[in-house]
Amino acid sequence: MANRLKDQNTNSYKARSEARKKIQESGLGSYKEGFSVPENYAYKPQKGLDPDVIKTISRMKAEPEWMLNFRLHAYATFLEKKLPTWGADLSKIDFANIYYYIKPVEEKYTSWGDVPQEIKTTFDRLGIPQAEREHLSGVKAQYESEVVYGSLVKELEDQGVVFLDTDTALKKYPDFFKEWFGKIVPANDNKFAALNSAAWSGGSFIYVPKGVQVKNPLQAYFRINAM
Repeated sequence: MANRLKDQNTNSYKARSEARKKIQESGLGSYKEGFSVPENYAYKPQKGLDPDVIKTISRMKAEPEWMLNFRLHAYATFLEKKLPTWGADLSKIDFANIYYYIKPVEEKYTSWGDVPQEIKTTFDRLGIPQAEREHLSGVKAQYESEVVYGSLVKELEDQGVVFLDTDTALKKYPDFFKEWFGKIVPANDNKFAALNSAAWSGGSFIYVPKGVQVKNPLQAYFRINAM
């Protein structure tokens, strides 16, 4: 009986190996953007999420007290909520083995030439500078947990269009931000909405005044590099 099980396991392993080899040879399952570069971060915490990690995130971002309370309340909701029972099986997710916040650099840049070379090389490979020059009215480039670069054409800026990373918008437009933040998908909607609300970072804030038309896209790019 033991030998038969051993033979079955060996055959199963060989079959999986052959299947992976065929997929690699065919090009299916390959992803040309699936590269990473050496890590050189300003801040990388322990894995996992708890109130202390949330407080550290909020403190590093110099957030107002109401945002810290928003995060902590969302975290409590995350702990209370059950995993969704519809769709794919998510029970194997190890929430304690995830980095919830990584700060790649100490500052944000408005000039592409000032962006650190390893980050710039990554986005160059994705074609962001070329796309910005040819098609976009504005761009935000997020690397790990923070927006590291942003631009907006002066014509739109003069017309009152606002295109900022979310952290900056929270500081510049606190009342407007508080009124609308987390309204479409509230933290108590589901377990993952609560998790996102507790550990959110980066993202884009867009305001277009009534009557103003933005003819070319405003686009945000997100890149996760940490393994």
